Amino acid sequence: MPDRAPQPVDRQLPTDEARDLISLVREIAQREIAPHAAEEEDAGRFPRGLFTLLSESGLLGLPYDDKYGGGDQPYEVYLQVLEELAAARLTVGLGVSVHSLSCHALARYGTKEQQAEYLPAMLGGGLLGAYGLSEPSSGSDAASLRTRAVAESGGDWVITGTKAWTTHGGIADFYTVMARTGGEGARGITAFLVPGDAEGLSAAAPEKKMGMKGSPTAQVHFDGVRISDSRRIGDEGQGFAIALSALDSGRLGIAACAIGLAQAALDEAIAYATERQQFGRPIADFQGLRFMLADMATQVEAGRALYLAAARLRDAGRPFSKLAAMAKLHCTDAAMKVTTDAVQILGGYGYTADFPVERYMREAKVLQIVEGTNQIQRMVIARHLAGPESR
Repeated sequence: MPDRAPQPVDRQLPTDEARDLISLVREIAQREIAPHAAEEEDAGRFPRGLFTLLSESGLLGLPYDDKYGGGDQPYEVYLQVLEELAAARLTVGLGVSVHSLSCHALARYGTKEQQAEYLPAMLGGGLLGAYGLSEPSSGSDAASLRTRAVAESGGDWVITGTKAWTTHGGIADFYTVMARTGGEGARGITAFLVPGDAEGLSAAAPEKKMGMKGSPTAQVHFDGVRISDSRRIGDEGQGFAIALSALDSGRLGIAACAIGLAQAALDEAIAYATERQQFGRPIADFQGLRFMLADMATQVEAGRALYLAAARLRDAGRPFSKLAAMAKLHCTDAAMKVTTDAVQILGGYGYTADFPVERYMREAKVLQIVEGTNQIQRMVIARHLAGPESR
């Protein structure tokens, strides 16, 4: 059956503009996203036309400067937009989050000339971005990446190597790529903006995944890809710091998407439990299920409060890395628990593709892995609390 349209969440929004924005997103979600989500995920179709619509509606550049085509929205608002989109279809919410992540390096570390040249098309010109950090041999240990960029006379760089687990790999219009330009370790990495149609750039067949089948995830190969030095972002050797800065914000995007997915599962569970009759009354009358629903709702609300607390720190220009890691950890664990419980509440029907909760459960799993596994999040949090590990 088609996915239900997301149920309105009672949100605290800072401005009338933000309230209008959420209303627009809900309208798009109800009309364009939710009705097609189940069919397109089952068929493994990526909704590229929908991303064009989102770009035209100003939703692909929300947290960035309006003078370059962005929406100039605080993270507190942007993340709630992501939550609404992910509640309708995770492929869409996560896709917008990844696109924003891909724009971060240029928007924060690029020169004014670079920003004026590239950002307008990236933020509102219909382009779609991807982020190239992980590699086949370096996932959590990202500082050991092997993709190399070699400087040549005339100011060009030649990039060779392979990126792995790339969301939008093979269909992106641009890639923010971390490549080694110096020695081993974090200080030898530099960031580059690579066009998707660059000669020598190719993608492998998309990975066959447990969930999110509509979102292509693929290895991307760089076989002597030549780019101008004008596409180097930041200083040589600054790339790893740029990557970590992007990931702090990206983790909040994942947290918001996780809560959107969990909210969709909770809504489905409530609707089923109040409609399904057993022993002459709705199953929602039974205390065991009522307590499950109460726990699920509490996890969702706690996760929403946590990611918004981190977002407000970010908006205020205060350190937010610890809270971002906490939000990513809690919200994605909550999504896994809530979606699993939703399957349980629907019983045998929950285990069938006739209802969306089995898909939600499969999709929730990846959120505990991407943009830093939850084990890495615990390491980040502990480092803030007790300092770096002694060696």
